[in-house]
Amino acid sequence: MFKSRYALKSMNISSDLNEVNVPKVQVSTGAPVTSPSFSSMSGGVEIVEMDRMRKLIADHMVMSKQTAPHVTSFVEADVTNMFQWRERNKNKFREKYGENITFTPLFIDAVVKAIKDFPMVNVSLDGNKILIKKDINIGMAAALPSGNLIVPVIKNADLLNLAGLTKKVNDLAGRARENKLKPEEIKDGTFTLTNVGTFGNVMGTPIINQPQVAILATGAIRKKPAVLETEYGDVIAIRQLMFLSLSYDHRIVDGSLGGSFLRRIADYLEKFDPNLAI
Repeated sequence: MFKSRYALKSMNISSDLNEVNVPKVQVSTGAPVTSPSFSSMSGGVEIVEMDRMRKLIADHMVMSKQTAPHVTSFVEADVTNMFQWRERNKNKFREKYGENITFTPLFIDAVVKAIKDFPMVNVSLDGNKILIKKDINIGMAAALPSGNLIVPVIKNADLLNLAGLTKKVNDLAGRARENKLKPEEIKDGTFTLTNVGTFGNVMGTPIINQPQVAILATGAIRKKPAVLETEYGDVIAIRQLMFLSLSYDHRIVDGSLGGSFLRRIADYLEKFDPNLAI
């Protein structure tokens, strides 16, 4: 048996994917999204007017940065077992459940387990009062055809098994792309995940989705050499590695809690059972 060794690192925050948690957003009603208006200027510059949703996203991001002091921590995880399990079982999974299993439900499953271990990440602030949420509602950032972003929410994600999470992820992501989300499906999230690896990015520093206090970014999974500890000494092997980054509100989540929570997510991913039955 062996295990991988990784270092936890912290650095400052910039912007990334996030949620417009407003029930009146036009895309949630199924109505067509109005295309932005264009007009030309002299000097080779084109002016593009922000659509309503982009304005809401911009306001939400600025409000979050003004409200919460952001800190971002990073950890690198060896997800070889998880990666290989999916490669071996994705066809069988589709045959049994009629669903394509992506990495997102696997990430969410690890996040849910870590939240149960560290419930103080699943909170919000009301002045000086800490509101500890009993429900674990996981938001997942999804890109819209317009280029905007929305975060549908998986309610009570801790009550779903892997097949249930997969069905919910695929359903919400599919209807988000078709502008068919309902208002209640983008409300009441308690923690958000954004998969920047979808775009080939190795890591990100996401902005917290208020009124939540933390958001996880999952980077691209890449094949790299890694030092492994074995009973015969250290060896170098080719492994599937990825970066995880957690942005958190330093008013309520200190480095110890934020770093430990992030490390626990990585631990669950690294300890994925390669013999997990479908």
